[in-house]
Amino acid sequence: MVSLLGGGLFGNPLSGVTNALGDKDEKDDKNAEEEDPEIAEAKREAEEKRNEKYRKMEEEREAMRQTIRDKYHIQKKEIPKEDPGLEGRLGRKKKTPEELAMESDPNYDPSGNNSVFPKNLDELTSRVKELPNSVITSVSGVADKCSLQ
Repeated sequence: MVSLLGGGLFGNPLSGVTNALGDKDEKDDKNAEEEDPEIAEAKREAEEKRNEKYRKMEEEREAMRQTIRDKYHIQKKEIPKEDPGLEGRLGRKKKTPEELAMESDPNYDPSGNNSVFPKNLDELTSRVKELPNSVITSVSGVADKCSLQ
């Protein structure tokens, strides 16, 4: 008795199932490589026609928008033009050389909080040690300037 799955008595029983389903990935790759140049040209022309159709439709819409703006004295909003290479791009924009230079600065704080605290722990501890002396000198300077009654 032969197995219905196509593997025979001692073969791989899943091979019959995968053969029945077919390996579509391999066939698609072969078809893409062996595509007829006439078909490729027809696809390209159809794509160009579609793009031209949508471009014309958008021009008509923009003309209608402009007539409405003119009728009601509405100013067109100016949208800043971004780099055309970024259109449809997922993720963040590329950093400018100025932004890269700022980040290479050791005192740069990416959060935007340019605090008075130093980044280095040694500097912080030295400032804390100097703090009582500076407070005493400022208080004595104020006491000299003011007369207490």
